[in-house]
Amino acid sequence: MGTPEQSRYVRYRWWGLLAISLGVATIIMDATIVSVAIPSVVGDLGISSTQIQWVQEIYTLLFAALLLTWGRIADRVGRRRIMLLGVVIFVGASLMCALAGSGGLLILGRALQGLGGSMILPTTLALLNANFQGRERGIAFAVWGSTIGGMAAVGPLLGGWLIENASWRWAFGINLPVGALVIAGLLLFVAESSESTVGRDQRLDVGGALLSILGFGALVFGLIEGRSYGWWSPTEDAPFTVASLSPVPWVFLIAALSLTAFVLAQRRRTLAGQGVILDLSLFRIRSFANGNLTALIVSFGEFGLILSLPLWFQNVLGYTAFQAGLALLPLAAGSFLASGAVAGLSRRYSPIIVVRIGLSLEVLGIAVLALLIRPDSTAWLTSPLLFVYGLGVGLATAQLTSVILAEVPVERSGQGSATQSTARQTGSALGIAVLGTAFFTTLRDGTRDGTADAVAASPALAPAVDSVDASSGGTISALAENPATAFIADAARDAMTNGASLAGWIAAGALVIGLLTSLRIHPVPAEDEGVGKDDSGHPEAPPAAGGTAAEPGRKP
Repeated sequence: MGTPEQSRYVRYRWWGLLAISLGVATIIMDATIVSVAIPSVVGDLGISSTQIQWVQEIYTLLFAALLLTWGRIADRVGRRRIMLLGVVIFVGASLMCALAGSGGLLILGRALQGLGGSMILPTTLALLNANFQGRERGIAFAVWGSTIGGMAAVGPLLGGWLIENASWRWAFGINLPVGALVIAGLLLFVAESSESTVGRDQRLDVGGALLSILGFGALVFGLIEGRSYGWWSPTEDAPFTVASLSPVPWVFLIAALSLTAFVLAQRRRTLAGQGVILDLSLFRIRSFANGNLTALIVSFGEFGLILSLPLWFQNVLGYTAFQAGLALLPLAAGSFLASGAVAGLSRRYSPIIVVRIGLSLEVLGIAVLALLIRPDSTAWLTSPLLFVYGLGVGLATAQLTSVILAEVPVERSGQGSATQSTARQTGSALGIAVLGTAFFTTLRDGTRDGTADAVAASPALAPAVDSVDASSGGTISALAENPATAFIADAARDAMTNGASLAGWIAAGALVIGLLTSLRIHPVPAEDEGVGKDDSGHPEAPPAAGGTAAEPGRKP
């Protein structure tokens, strides 16, 4: 029967799901709002272009680098405890950002937000894995995934409204009341869970933690800065060169060496029976190994639209930040609707089938949009396609998480959750790097090619042409207002549309590959969920006595 407190957690577990999902919504919403708020931040604080980059990138860098470490620590000391700490840090950092009077303080606040976010995301998945099972787990992951997809679209809408009607500071300040609700929900409705007492007796692998932080941090840094500093030869923005090379290849070398050392160290410690950051035996679980590969590829593709469409709406169609958010709202609507459809689909199909349905819808939506998008397109074209794409995101994102963790023993769910989150973040960073390069390179080259004859005849026009690339298309409207430079704006609109289309096609191709890799994943019977498999595919023995600390809703 359990204690009265445990019974209460079981009874109100769906309220707990709401609190956990709201925690995820906070970090996703914040990331998307910030991208909309940057122009207002620049105008208010007068920060440099380098500081602008770091306001956006320091968060992603720390977030991705720390996921594995916090997932492992959460397994040991308690997942709810770490999530609560992460929310407190995130809310405090948001207050620092909202009150920042300089670029340096804003960057520091964003760094602390990345720290808090890296504690929140893996623990949300581990808590869902511990508190739900069977079909209920599929529904819980669907709500979690739809929250991510929906908030990615709602964030720009909310950010645009706050900026136009209040201040960019409220883009951070809104996290305070939302964070308070998350903390209350976690304390009231979510049970603590952690690994067995046997696992907690082992010393934390500090060396492995440092290697994983260095390796993933360097990898994400290289992916982010490749376009700015040069993938091989240095650009003008490169802060330094080594042997006539950009810093980026050297950073990738550091990442490769660190991650190789990390894997070798984890293998050695596992064989010696010592504590590890990542239990490599998890990759003997086929659904986990193939699911993480699929998640990395899918995350690469899913950021194709979110990266380029807000810029296209504002700079090509002339929408305000709020109008651009409204134009993305069908994506959120489709994602949220998908969470309601999962319950019915899960009664008929296994999670991996739902993933494939979702990926197919994503490919359909983004490929047709890439095919039809034009400089004079309207929301009447984009809305239905974004809705279809959103349906796919809602179905695929959460159910893929469910597939990845289905056979991971609950006592190792923090490691499993953090691993799949790291795979997603790496895929997202790679997608942003590749798709961003394709989008902005097409914008730059297309604008220059379309105006080459005019610039050759009148070299004084060259700075106006270059301003399009330097501002990521932000000067298009100003150029259009001047009859002498209106032709540059027309060329830039064509080039940005072509860039958005190319990014869409690349994203669609990645999603097709993700769909193909998902064919290697076999459906997992509901009764086998949460049970690890050995090399022969048979369930492992249950964990030793002592089990998890408190896992309501799970059968003994």
